[in-house]
Amino acid sequence: MANSEKHVKEPLVHLTRRMNVSASFAWMIRIGAFILSILVCCLISSLLSDKVSFGFFFKYLFGGTFGSSMLIMNLLRDLAIYLLLALAVTPCFKMRYWNIGGEGQAMMGAFGCSLVVAYASGKLPVWGTILLSFAAAVVLAVFWAVVPALFKAKWNTNETLLTLMFNYIAICLGAYLIKKVAPMGTGILNFQDGTLASLGVGDFWIIVVTVTVLTVLMFIYQKYSKHGYEIAVVGEAPNTARYIGINNKKVIVRTLLLCGILSGIAGFLLVSVKDASFLSDSTSQSTVAGRGFTAILISWLAHFHPLAMALTSFLVVFITRGANQIGNMARLGNSYAGMMVGIFFFFIIATEFFINFKLNFRPRAEKAAPAGAGPKPAGEQEGTV
Repeated sequence: MANSEKHVKEPLVHLTRRMNVSASFAWMIRIGAFILSILVCCLISSLLSDKVSFGFFFKYLFGGTFGSSMLIMNLLRDLAIYLLLALAVTPCFKMRYWNIGGEGQAMMGAFGCSLVVAYASGKLPVWGTILLSFAAAVVLAVFWAVVPALFKAKWNTNETLLTLMFNYIAICLGAYLIKKVAPMGTGILNFQDGTLASLGVGDFWIIVVTVTVLTVLMFIYQKYSKHGYEIAVVGEAPNTARYIGINNKKVIVRTLLLCGILSGIAGFLLVSVKDASFLSDSTSQSTVAGRGFTAILISWLAHFHPLAMALTSFLVVFITRGANQIGNMARLGNSYAGMMVGIFFFFIIATEFFINFKLNFRPRAEKAAPAGAGPKPAGEQEGTV
């Protein structure tokens, strides 16, 4: 009895990694994905409302962002806040320490600043209150960042879960502060004194200049300093780092100390410079307002490069502010802008996949010959015996 042959069917699609991808090809894919995401947003918007035509969409998309000098200044200010929060988590990710707590660390910075302003304003000179609130913002944010790092270094705990839970604890502490200071209030603390905003100092220049300087310093730190080199080595090959004499635990704690300082500065700028107020109700209804989570995506999509993060932050703010204007004019609701930003991130993340991988489809199989049939002998004519 003849053994039956087993035929293994080839998969329809093979994934292969692209080798030596040129920078021009990668940027061409990214630009195409961005344009496609805008067109998809336009199509979905037109389906949601009869008011939204192609011209309506692009008129208010660009008008809501670049329609006046004030709008452009607000764009740059918001860009700077996102960029600073992205800088705060970038050293952790380069070290393969998955810090998801940027939101909570910035929130604790805002909490520390608000705590000092709420109780020291009027009792100390204005500049004394401002300096003390800055110190409190940095110290509390550093504490909130370093505690999970100590657990990671000492007991190898899961930093992703720990830093994520710390976000919600920070929000609850902020809500407690508001109830303690103003139990019969509206759920938001407004500060009339003790902040840089109360001095009439322009928030735009303070925030933009501060973040610009910090971005340049972070670029130099990561690329040219010994500490930046150690962060990269610990992230890529921790065993090699130990072999060449790098203290991995020390690097983890030191890096989270830096992340906490940057988060504390962000919290201070949000309370003392930008808003002169403090809000802590939920992730979306708070002083940080979910920017810490968005900053994680900004950092990843920019491949942890501080200068590339500026471009990614600009695109996020551009779509957010433009979508808010479209949503207001077409009455599409408060969640419309978030949906547009989600579509943008979906396309950009998919872009990174197609830059690094290629889809290879199975070639069409040739028509199989009948069983037992073979090539005819030379000279054999059809119909002969």
